[in-house]
Formats: sequence, structure tokens, C-alpha cells
Amino acid sequence: MALSFKFFIACFIFCLSAYPQKIDYARQLVNTLASDEFKGRGYVDEADRLAADFIREEFEKLGLIPFKKNYFQHFNTPVNTFPSSMKLFLNGKKLLPGEDFLVGEGSPAIKGEYATLVLRIEDMFDQETLFEKLFAAKGKFIIVQAYEPNDYSEEQQQKIREVISFLKYSADNPAAATIFLSKDKLSWSTSTQLFPKAFFIVKSDSNQSEIERVSVDVESEFIKNYKTQNVLGYIDGVNNDSMIALTAHYDHLGMMGEEAIFNGANDNASGVAMLLSLADHFSKSKNPPKYRIVFIAFAAEELGLLGSKHFVENPLFELSKIKFLLNFDLAGTGDEGIQVVNATIHKDQFASLVQLNDEHNLLAKVKSRGEACISDHCLFHRKDVPSFYIYTLGGSKAYHDIHDRAEKLTLIEFDDYFKLMSLFIEKL
Repeated sequence: MALSFKFFIACFIFCLSAYPQKIDYARQLVNTLASDEFKGRGYVDEADRLAADFIREEFEKLGLIPFKKNYFQHFNTPVNTFPSSMKLFLNGKKLLPGEDFLVGEGSPAIKGEYATLVLRIEDMFDQETLFEKLFAAKGKFIIVQAYEPNDYSEEQQQKIREVISFLKYSADNPAAATIFLSKDKLSWSTSTQLFPKAFFIVKSDSNQSEIERVSVDVESEFIKNYKTQNVLGYIDGVNNDSMIALTAHYDHLGMMGEEAIFNGANDNASGVAMLLSLADHFSKSKNPPKYRIVFIAFAAEELGLLGSKHFVENPLFELSKIKFLLNFDLAGTGDEGIQVVNATIHKDQFASLVQLNDEHNLLAKVKSRGEACISDHCLFHRKDVPSFYIYTLGGSKAYHDIHDRAEKLTLIEFDDYFKLMSLFIEKL
């Protein structure tokens, strides 16, 4: 009995040492990357470079080997930014950026005071009425009322989409700018294009006919060739003819003016935390990987998967050597388990993942999903690289908004998620 108990304790201690908790390291990483100091890891004040430098320093501390002398793979991209003034007043009332309104991601600068013209949804269905309204809107702000799509037929919804697209993106729009009132959650984005006219999304908390006067002061800066960078390093394994690729994007939306910061704790400081936690694990001499493990932190995912696109088109090693790729995005929750994109494509690997989760009683659910080109794995998948994109489920609903902050992110299942990924990588 005593021998059995000692054996149990020895096994327990071994398991703890082999898979130590990573929550403290992960929390430190998320707190840093999603701090106000990093300005949302976007393209105002080169905040993306701040994040890249931090990740590079972590790679160096962990002893990762660079493909290039400074771990960076540079590339250029156009991007529209909002570095300073972001003011919007309706009838003299100041709205809070990020909280009460969003500027269209590709909007040009605009300043002044404007009269308004209300465009009702019903006005869009009659061509003559629509033309009259647009003609009368010259030099004014068009105010588009909030609407519920399900209140309209498919044909009407298509017409609404066409008019909204015209107001947002057409140089023929005679209005000075457009305000779209919305009952939906405010979710921002980024743009590699400069639109001909500015537009705004405003929370709908009043009757649109009451908005008679708009005052605005928005500065934007369109940068044609912004220099950014992927961050790469690797750990050699027992067999370096094949490799495992682990990826996560580190960029986020950045700043919308001087006040609104989109910190991106879950999206995707959490994914970078998983990437670096696995780098920390496999860099230790007691955890030698079977194959070379490559760690890639991608830039410009939020601009349209541009970092992974650049890498796939300019690889620093043969993509055919990748035995499997795991891409981590939205890794900060997990109380409802994880979702695995490409699970229906790579059925054997998914079955192995589910089996490991069940055997070790880790996450609540490992859910299957088919192909979806929604993160950086996509460009590799299209090159026939076996890959999963995994994201956590449940918990915080903050996404692409100012509320995705470190102090609101629980990382409740991070340790179990980390352990599952470690076991899966070792089994590949």
C-alpha cells in the first residue's frame, strides 16, 4: 500500500513537472500585449512594431533560433489610420468614440458642421424617391435609420444592401458623409483602402428624425506603404526533416483617434500567449520535440490575412516539410470548449485530439467544424498544408470592440487548453 501511494505521488509530481501551469505566464503576456501602452497593436505610432519587438524579445529569452538574424520577415501594406482627432456631435451632443460611434474603417478626413437629410429604409425601394433624396443630400449628412433585416423580404434586403454599399463606397454619393444608425453591437475593422466619402456607425438610441445638425472633426492618414513584419523562430527536434508549425497573429485594430483603443486581449493577445507558452514548454531540455517546431507570429491578419499571405508567397522554408500546422486565435476563454476548423478534412488528427481530451478530462467539448477561411491557417490550407485553426468557446463576447480588455478576460481554461495542445503536438 505504501509503495503504491509513493508511486502515485511520484507519477503526480512527474505530471505536474511535465505539464506545469502556464496561466501566470499567459496572464503576464496578455496584460502586456493588450495594455494601453501597446495601443491596440495597430498602425498608429507603429504600435504593431512595439508588439513585434516584445515577441522577438520573448523568442530570444526562450532560445528560439531565428531564420533571419533579427527574427523578422518584413513586408509592406497600405493601411488607413486615425491618429488624432475623432469628434462627432449630434445636435451639439458629443458622442464617445468606440462607445457611441465608429468611423468607417476606410473613411477620409472630414471636418465641419452639416445639415442633415433622413433616408428611411422605405425610401430605398422607390427609385424616384431615392434619386430625389440623394439629389437633396448634396453637401449634407445622410442619416440612415436603423432597421431589422428580418422585417423585409429577400428582394428588399438586397436593395438595402445595394444602397448602403453605394453610400459607403461610391464617389458618386453626393452627400458629404453618411451616418448609419444601428441597434447592433459596435464592431470595428481595418482597411487597406481609402474610401471616397466618410461614414459613421452610430448607436441608435433616439429617433433619426431628431438629428438636425452634425458637427465632425476626424483626421485620417492613409499610408500607401506601411512597413510591418512577421516574427519567426524555431526549436530543433530529434528529426528536422519535418516540422510542426504553430502560428498566431499578434496585430489588432489599434486606435480610432486618441481616445478609443481596441486592445484585443482575446483577439489575439491570447493566441500569442498560447504560442509563447508552447515555445516555453518545448524549449526546455526535458521536453525535446520529435520534429522541428516553427513558431510564427503573423502581422496584418486584421487587414485581410496579409502576414500569412506574404509568408506563404515568400516562405523561409519549404511548406511541404510542414507535417501539421496549428493556428491559435481567440484562445482566452474555453468554458464551453474549443472549435476546430478543418476537423472534417483531417479526421484522424481530429479523432486523436478528441481522444486525448477525453483521456485526460481537460476541456468541456472539442467541436468539429469544416473549412473556413477566417484566420491565418487558410493560406497554408490552400497550399495543401495539413492544418487546424482552433478557437475557444464561451465566456467573453467582446470582439473587435473597446471592451476586449485584459482585465475582462478570464483565461479560465488556458491551462487545460495548453496541456491538450502539448499532448497533441507530442503525438503528431
